[in-house]
Amino acid sequence: MDRHITDDALRDAIAACLPELRAAARLLTASRAEADDLVQEAVLRMLRGAAGFVVAAEHAGDVRAALRPWAIAVLRNAFREGWRRRKREQAQLALRLPAEDGRSGGQESVARMRNLARAIAALPPALREALVLVGAQGLGHEQAAAICAVPVGTMKARVARARRQLARSFGLDLPQP
Repeated sequence: MDRHITDDALRDAIAACLPELRAAARLLTASRAEADDLVQEAVLRMLRGAAGFVVAAEHAGDVRAALRPWAIAVLRNAFREGWRRRKREQAQLALRLPAEDGRSGGQESVARMRNLARAIAALPPALREALVLVGAQGLGHEQAAAICAVPVGTMKARVARARRQLARSFGLDLPQP
């Protein structure tokens, strides 16, 4: 079986992954604009590397299933490279987020979501990406570990630490494992 795919099939699979990539990027970044830029950069990198993309035998011709881990890894790598370039800029951005004041009515859930977004943004990048991959993207620890090129135990520890830090930021105390 030829594991190389046509450009059209790859482009269709990339297009099908866009909503998931955008959701992951939105959780990794501080704003929608940054998320859109990150997805655009990841798609450009995937298109540039399309010639070398091969559907693994375990995916039995399912291009989207084969593309998903690769796409998330490309997105993650683009995020990490950008993060390294902009450490100082992100710290300033976190300081500039508006403080929440007392709100009532339907705005409480919006305020909670903003607080959650701030808490996730405050996590160290390694913990944030672990939480996003496992918690938000629904990947298994094994898949997330493969994407991040770390042992499964390291991925499990990162997810647990991220959850504990989030809980602490909301005044909750999770039991130690």
